[in-house]
Amino acid sequence: MLADVQQLGEDAAKLAAASLWPLADDELIACLQSAHRLEQAAAALQTRLVHQATDRGLPAGQGHRSTAGWLRARLLLDPAPARELADRAAVLSRQPAVEQALLDGHVDARQAAVIATTTETVAAGLADLDEISPADAGQLTEQAQTTLIDMAQRLPAYQLYRVGQRILAHVAPDLAERADQLLLARQDARARQARGLTMSLPADGLVRLSGALDTEDAAVLQAALQPLCKPSTGDERRPAQRRADALIDICRLALTTGELPASGGEPAQLAVTVAYDALAAQLGAATTDTGDPVSPATVRRLACDARIIPVVLGSAGQILDLGRGHRLVNGPLRRALAVRDRGCAFPDCDRPPRWTDAHHLTPWTAGGPTSLDNLVLLCRRHHRLIHHPTAGWQVRPGRDGLPDFLPPPGIDPTRKARRNLYHPRL
Repeated sequence: MLADVQQLGEDAAKLAAASLWPLADDELIACLQSAHRLEQAAAALQTRLVHQATDRGLPAGQGHRSTAGWLRARLLLDPAPARELADRAAVLSRQPAVEQALLDGHVDARQAAVIATTTETVAAGLADLDEISPADAGQLTEQAQTTLIDMAQRLPAYQLYRVGQRILAHVAPDLAERADQLLLARQDARARQARGLTMSLPADGLVRLSGALDTEDAAVLQAALQPLCKPSTGDERRPAQRRADALIDICRLALTTGELPASGGEPAQLAVTVAYDALAAQLGAATTDTGDPVSPATVRRLACDARIIPVVLGSAGQILDLGRGHRLVNGPLRRALAVRDRGCAFPDCDRPPRWTDAHHLTPWTAGGPTSLDNLVLLCRRHHRLIHHPTAGWQVRPGRDGLPDFLPPPGIDPTRKARRNLYHPRL
């Protein structure tokens, strides 16, 4: 078998490198479908091999605490796909009919995992019902599994999962309500234990969030995000970007309340380290207290309205001075800004004051004063826009002392000053 698998891998590699342009359209589609079938067959083989390795105790024998950890080391997998492969191997080993459907090409790997997990959930729920016998429960479970395998011909994995949540309504409508109540109670308890949130190490300027919430907590999160995720006129952000920005807005609001628990005896805050020469001349790149580098533009934006702990370094990297934490825009001044601007002052933005930063018209790092006539409230998105070097927007004091916004020539060739018409300002 080893020789066959190795030969198959070599043949697949040769096919992947072959020229595709001679293929007609129907041939291209047929090849794509065949390649998908090959991928699923390989996934089925991979799943069976992982199960066999686990049964033999190879992960533990080679010093690993889990099959997922062993897969990460042997196949150089990231944590998430390693866990997914280990879990799929475990659940399919207990569901031979679903594994066979995967081998026969009736379901793909993700569909198989959903069907197998749903089958086990249904079996556990039916076992809790006093009104049916174990034999009847087993028959209904098998019927639910068969129904889901048939549905897999039309439904992708995420839709199969949704249907699986109410599969008993298809196969046993008279028992569905009672069984669903027991299943939900069991699911709630399991979800509470499984919840969690992880953050990856920075890669190419991005930190990936992954996690799981129970249904109640997810509803709370969605309720908090939804008001901040509505697209506005001219908002070109994708829905996922709006959700990400909304989550950060909520966290920033929590930081400004002063009600978060202390961390190491200090209020929740952000420290930014900048070299002495860069600070004296012009802000360069910096490092946060998490050890991650940030760009000069980010430092300038943070310097507008953040709790900054200046850590001044000498040429050899020694700490010359550790400044005291200070809030650049204090309570009375912040309240005065909120009364004057009524929210984000960028033309026609509707964000209220609590979702805004105080931006210095003349930068604080260039000696700009922290005074009412040198400040303007901007939401996080428009604050980034003003600091973006190529965006072209400028903000300056108007004749009446209130900030005017000058659009880039691409929006208005005359660059006529604009103000927010949504928030009537004093």
